Amino acid sequence: MNIDHPDVAQLPTEKWHVTKQDANKALSGPGPTHGRPVRRDVLRLAIALGALAAPGTLGATSAKAADRSHVPGHLAGQDVTKLPLTERKVALTFDCGSTPDGVDKVLTALGEHALPATFFMTGRFASTHSDAARRIGHQHPGGNHSMTHPMFTKLTRDQRAREVWSAAGAINKAVGRPPVPFFRFPFGDVNRECIADVNAEGYVCVRWTVDTCGWKGTSGGATTDTVIDRVMEALTPGAIVLMHVGSTSATDPSTVDATALPHLIKAINDQGYGYTTLDALFS
Repeated sequence: MNIDHPDVAQLPTEKWHVTKQDANKALSGPGPTHGRPVRRDVLRLAIALGALAAPGTLGATSAKAADRSHVPGHLAGQDVTKLPLTERKVALTFDCGSTPDGVDKVLTALGEHALPATFFMTGRFASTHSDAARRIGHQHPGGNHSMTHPMFTKLTRDQRAREVWSAAGAINKAVGRPPVPFFRFPFGDVNRECIADVNAEGYVCVRWTVDTCGWKGTSGGATTDTVIDRVMEALTPGAIVLMHVGSTSATDPSTVDATALPHLIKAINDQGYGYTTLDALFS
């Protein structure tokens, strides 16, 4: 767990709210273009009903909708750290919680190699940097990374639920469709109750096999070489790689992960590995 994580750097302090209009869009908006259906109609209903509940509460209708949402039994209660694969494939994932400074570099590198990836967005990122969120969403699936990036173990059940569905509404508003059914806990801060509450909102919890720690920036000793070394040491079939799209801080504008990505892709390829998506969890 990293308190100095860049996902909370340079974030505005304004509160964000999901409106009735946003909830209606979550119900009626188009489905995804990437992979399997996004939480199906049940998820959209859960998001919409949740967004209309009284602030700070789940509300009776939201609780009923959550009860109908479905997380496969083998994934319930889990904060997944690895895909169930024997093939030499890895999943690239990117957290989006602070700045969009590395987004263009990341999308370019992925596009040049036609590689899949999943981007976990906070609702604040989607709202504050909606253009970047749309560019990401037009090419890759977006997961849910909470609304404001709090420590989930410090929240009540109702506050956790609000973080989840508020983020879903904000992502839907920015991107044009709800997030895919994967949730990543801010800071990796989690316990069994947190996982159960997020599962109740219809999301599978996804952690990582290896954190590149590029978020530490050049001021923290992160370089392209350290990023590659960390991933190579943890490389295994089904590995989930965590990277970040933002710069480190106002005083360290480096985007180490974005800069390292083309070189990391080559290093992974040189080891005979290919790439997959988190949808492999449903295989």
